[in-house]
Amino acid sequence: MVKELPKTYDFSENEARLYQWWWDSGYFKPTNDPCEPGFDPDKKPFVISIPPANVTGELHLGHAMVVALEDLMIRYHRMKGEPTLWVPGTDHAGIATQLQVEKMLRRQGATRRELGREKFLAHAWAWKEKYGDIINQQIRRLGASCDWSRERFTLDDGLSQAVREAFVCLFEKGWIYRGPRMINWSPGLQTAVSDLEVEYTQEPAKLYYFRYQIAGSDEFIPVATTRPETILGDTAVAVHPDDERFLHLVGENALVPILGREIPVIADDYVDREFGTGALKITPGHDPNDYEIGVKHNLAFINVLNKDATINEKGGPYNGLDRFACREKLWADMEDAGLVIKVEPYMMKVPRSQRGGEVIEPMVSTQWFVDVKEMATAALQVVREGQVEINPGRFKKVYYNWMENIQDWCISRQLWWGHRIPVWYCQDCNEITVTREDPEECQHCGSNSLQQDPDVLDTWFSSALWPFSTLGWPKHTPDLTYFYPTSVMETGYDILFFWVARMLMAGIEFTGQAPFHTVYLHGLIRDEHGQKMSKTKDNVIDPLEVMDALGTDALRFTLLVGSTPGNDMSLSIKKVESNRNFANKLWNAGRFVIGNIDQIPPHPQDTPEWTLADSWIWARMKGLRQSVNSLFEKYQFGEAGRQIYDFFWGEFADWYLEISKDQIAAGGDRAFYTIQTLVRIFDTCLRFLHPYTPFVTESLWGHLSSACNERTHHLSPDGGWEEALIIAQWPMPLPMEGWESTAVEDFSLIQEMIRAIRNIRSEYKVQQGQKIACTISAGSLKGLMESQSQVFVSLAGIDPQAFAVVESPLEPSDEHITLVVTPVEISLPLAGLVDVAAEKERLTKELAEAESQIKRLEKLLTGPFSEKAPSQVVENEREKLAAYHETAARIRQQLG
Repeated sequence: MVKELPKTYDFSENEARLYQWWWDSGYFKPTNDPCEPGFDPDKKPFVISIPPANVTGELHLGHAMVVALEDLMIRYHRMKGEPTLWVPGTDHAGIATQLQVEKMLRRQGATRRELGREKFLAHAWAWKEKYGDIINQQIRRLGASCDWSRERFTLDDGLSQAVREAFVCLFEKGWIYRGPRMINWSPGLQTAVSDLEVEYTQEPAKLYYFRYQIAGSDEFIPVATTRPETILGDTAVAVHPDDERFLHLVGENALVPILGREIPVIADDYVDREFGTGALKITPGHDPNDYEIGVKHNLAFINVLNKDATINEKGGPYNGLDRFACREKLWADMEDAGLVIKVEPYMMKVPRSQRGGEVIEPMVSTQWFVDVKEMATAALQVVREGQVEINPGRFKKVYYNWMENIQDWCISRQLWWGHRIPVWYCQDCNEITVTREDPEECQHCGSNSLQQDPDVLDTWFSSALWPFSTLGWPKHTPDLTYFYPTSVMETGYDILFFWVARMLMAGIEFTGQAPFHTVYLHGLIRDEHGQKMSKTKDNVIDPLEVMDALGTDALRFTLLVGSTPGNDMSLSIKKVESNRNFANKLWNAGRFVIGNIDQIPPHPQDTPEWTLADSWIWARMKGLRQSVNSLFEKYQFGEAGRQIYDFFWGEFADWYLEISKDQIAAGGDRAFYTIQTLVRIFDTCLRFLHPYTPFVTESLWGHLSSACNERTHHLSPDGGWEEALIIAQWPMPLPMEGWESTAVEDFSLIQEMIRAIRNIRSEYKVQQGQKIACTISAGSLKGLMESQSQVFVSLAGIDPQAFAVVESPLEPSDEHITLVVTPVEISLPLAGLVDVAAEKERLTKELAEAESQIKRLEKLLTGPFSEKAPSQVVENEREKLAAYHETAARIRQQLG
C-alpha cells in the first residue's frame, strides 16, 4: 500500500533533515576522489571554488545569488555523472574583522594599542572561532552541496604558506617593491584601502572660486576647487596649451594663497577648458589625476595631511587643524586677503570608506606595491585567445580596458589582522630580508637584530590565490594535480577587476595555467522598483527571514529564474510568494501521481495505444529536454528554469494531469500506461527542477521512487531508480522520430478550441458545473475531433449528449455563437449559455448607460472644459469617451 503524502509540503521539517542526509551519505564529495581507492585520473572533473564569504558576514542576497547559481551548476554536473567538487571557505576579511574585534574591546574598556599586537591577535582568533562559522551555517541553509571536508580559511596554515610563497616569488622577480605612490587613505581606519572598499556617493558640496596671483604681477589666474584645504599642497597651476587667455602666463610663477610659496604655471592638455574657470590647481600629493600630471612634469609632491587627516607642518599656520576646520579657516583668510571670487553649490561624487563611512583622502604614501604589467599581459592573452570565456561577452571590453590601463597594485595595509608582510628590516645594516620561513639572521650582515614590517597584506592578495591555494599549492597535492584548473568562476560583475583579474594573473604566474575556463558574472539584486537595496531606504530583503517564512526552494527559484548573466534583477516578496505557490503546485501534482499508483495492476496486458494527449506530452517533453540542455550549455539558467516552469504548470499540470483523470478512470491498460506516463514525465520534471529547488524535489522523488518500487518495476525509468535524486541521472536530449510535430500540432488545435469555449463561458458567466451543447464543423478533421470528445466534455464543460462533430459547414444562426478556430468552426447555442430574454434585457440596460455616458462626455468636450482644463485631464476624458464608444458597439453587435 503506497503511503499517502501529507496534504501540504512542510519545508521547515524537510530542509534540515534532507541536508544532513545528503552530507551523511557522502553525496557532496566527488565520486572520483584522488585520495580514495579506485581513483581514475582520466575522468574530467567539474570544479568550483566558492567566493569566500567574510567571516564577519551575515547572509545577504548577494551570498544567496552566488550560492544558488553555483549550487545549480554543481548539482547539474553531479547529475551528469561527472566527478564534482565545490570547495567552500571563508575570508579573514582584514578590515571588517579588525573593526569588529576593536568594537568588542571598546565595550570591554580596552583598545588594541593598549593590548599590543600579540594580545590583540589572540582576541581576534578567539572572535573568529566564536563567530566565524555563522556565515557557513547560513550558506548551508541555502542547500549548498559543498564538500565541507575540504573547507579552507584564508589564514589557515596551508593558505598562509601559499601567500608567503607568492610574495617571495614576486619579490625575487623584482615585481614587489616599496615606495611612495598615490593610494586611498582611510583616516578613521588609519590604513590604505583598496578601490573596492571605497564607495562613491552623490552629495551636495561647494565649488570654491579664487585667484591664483602671478608672482611680481597684478595678473591672476582664476581657479576652482571643491577641497580648499588641499591648496596648501599645490605645486603648480595648469592651463590648456590652446587656451589663449592664459598662454602668456605659462612659465611664470604663481603664489600659493596665504603661504606665499611660488609654484610654476604649466600647460597640459588634460585641462578641461569648459569646466570651472578653465584652469586647474595641481596637488600631486592629494589627487590621483594631479599625481599623473606631477609625474609627467616632474613636480614636487607635498603631503599636507597627517594619518588622522589633520594638517601637518607643511600647512604652515594651519598645522594641527582638522582638514574640514582648515577648509573653513583657510577660506576665511583668503577672503580677508581679497583672493576669493565666489562660492557655488555643486553636486559631486564623494569617496567614503565602505567600513567607516568617513571621507577617503587620496594621498601619496610609502607602501608595498606589485608591478603587475607582465602578469596583466598574460591574463589579457588567455581571454583574447579564448582559453578563458567571460559570460556575458560584453564584459570582455571592460576587462580589456582595465587590464590595458592597469596600475601597480598597493598590497600593504596598516592593520594587525591578516597576512603579515614577510619582510624583515635589519637594525644594523638597514638592509631587508625576504624569506619563505621566518629568518633568524640578516641575509646581508648576519645580524640577528631584525624587525618585521608591521603591515599586513591586502585581503585580495590571498584571495587572488584562492582557486589553487585551496587545493594545496604550493605543494603538489593529489587534489591540485586532479582538480586544477577549476572549471567556472561565478561572481558579481562588480568585482571582475578586483578579484577575477587578479586570480587570472596569479594563476597563470604561479601555476602556468589559467585557474578556470569560464567566468560567469551575475548582476546586482535590486528592489521591485529597480532601486539599490539599503537600510536607509528600508528596502532590504533579508534572505534568512524569507527562507523562514516561505522556504529555501522558493527563494532559490526566484533568484535563479529572475536572473540573466550580467544583468541586475528586481526582487520582491510577491515573486518569492508566487514561487512558494509553485512548490505547493509541485507537491500537489506529486500527491496526485503517487496517490494513483495503487490504482493500476502490476503489469499491462498489451502494448500501449497512446492517446493524443499521451503523444503530445511526450513530444513536448522531448522538446523540453533539447531546449533545457542547450540553454544549460550556454549558461542561460534563468530561461531554462522559466521553460521548465511553463512546461510543468502550463502543460503537464493544467492539461495532461486533468486529462489523465478520465484515462485512469477507464481502467485496464489505458490506466496503466497513463500512470506510467505521469510517473515518467513527473520524474523528468523533478530531475530538471532539482538544481533549482533541491529540497521539495528530493522529498517528492523519494516518495515517488518508493511508491513505484513497491508497486511494479514497469514504472521505473531506464536504469531503475537511483538511491537519491541528488545523484540521479540528468535527462539528456532524446532523438526526434518524426511523429512529434503532428502530435503537437493536433493537440495544440484542441487546446485552442477549448480555450475559445472557456472564454465564451467566462464572458457569458456560465456557472462552472453547467454543461453546454457544442457542434464542431471539422471537415477532414472529423475523426480527430471525435476522438477527443471526452477531452471536450471534461475540459470545456460540454454536455456529452449534446456534442456533435460534422464535416459540413455550419449554417448561420442568430441563436448560436460561432467561434472560428482555423481550420474548424464551433457552434454554441445561446440558449444553453444564458436566459436569452434576461440577457437581452441586461445588454439593453448596459447599452443605455453607455449611450448616456457618450452623450455627457461629448457635451463636456465640445464646451469650455476642453479649453480651460489641463491637457492631461482633457485627454483622460477623451479616452473615457472612446472606451464607451467601443462598449456600445460591442453591445449592439451582441444584441444583433
